[in-house]
Amino acid sequence: MPSLLLVVFVLQVVIHLVNTVGAGAITNLLWVLYNKLPTSTSADVEAQTVLRREVVRLKREMNATSSQDEFAKWAKIRRQHDKVLAEYDQKTQSMQSFKTSFDSTVNVLRWLGTNGLRMFMQFWFSKQPMFWLPRGWVPGYVEWILAFPRAPTGSISIQVWGIACASVVQIASMAVTAAWKLGTQQKVTGKGSGEPMKMGAMGRSGNERGEKKEL
Repeated sequence: MPSLLLVVFVLQVVIHLVNTVGAGAITNLLWVLYNKLPTSTSADVEAQTVLRREVVRLKREMNATSSQDEFAKWAKIRRQHDKVLAEYDQKTQSMQSFKTSFDSTVNVLRWLGTNGLRMFMQFWFSKQPMFWLPRGWVPGYVEWILAFPRAPTGSISIQVWGIACASVVQIASMAVTAAWKLGTQQKVTGKGSGEPMKMGAMGRSGNERGEKKEL
């Protein structure tokens, strides 16, 4: 069984990733993956794609046909276009309704698996110490704060441990982001500073040749 310390830390990492990536992006990704599976909506999504391509094709063909010189052909294409467009709108409306319920379900499950689980663990393990501090290591009032709200005095409560994990994850994320940006800027600066040096060298060689000619 994994340690409760590790479970709380991993949960804080997951919550941070969800907040960083964004709930909407995660929901859209799950929707795409859901439609890739042999589900009830995968066939509808494929049919919707086919109808959309057919609407575009008929629209282009109708625009390429003159309504005055070839009225009969244009009217036939127009009827086909309107029929396919109506089927596409109906399919889109049905898919949009299902996607709304899908998004709601995913949002509920995501909250239960992240913040809901965090709140449940903080309530269920509120009296359980995460680990004990050495006796006399910190003043008494600090021990009371670290054990808040219901952990034994002299220990670290799950609430305080969760806050510490969230802070460490946030600092590590900011450090990684800053290092990545710094590395990218250095690469761009290095590429940009390389060309003027070559031009300067060419300019100096040209000036030297000019001075030799004058001599």
